[in-house]
Amino acid sequence: MYAVIETGGKQYRVAPGQSVQVETLPGDVGAQVEFNRVLAIMDGESVKAGSAVSSAKVLGTIKAQDRGEKTLVFKFKRKKQYKRTIGHRQNFTKVEVSEILA
Repeated sequence: MYAVIETGGKQYRVAPGQSVQVETLPGDVGAQVEFNRVLAIMDGESVKAGSAVSSAKVLGTIKAQDRGEKTLVFKFKRKKQYKRTIGHRQNFTKVEVSEILA
């Protein structure tokens, strides 16, 4: 059984026991989190979507509040002596999915 949820403007396919990195969510490590925006649920061979999953929820536990790998952005204009190097690290929340309530 798995579900497709939306959080932080992105969609994720999740299953019970799976860990997923999502956009930063408020809360401390160990706190329960609930995803109400469930787009679809696949149970065996049947797929439920739309109004059939309007009351579905996905429950999980926050395992970490962390930052991702550093991405380097290098700006360069030839013949103008212009060079800039900028680094960026995106914040994320690691969530372990505990159960899917259909």
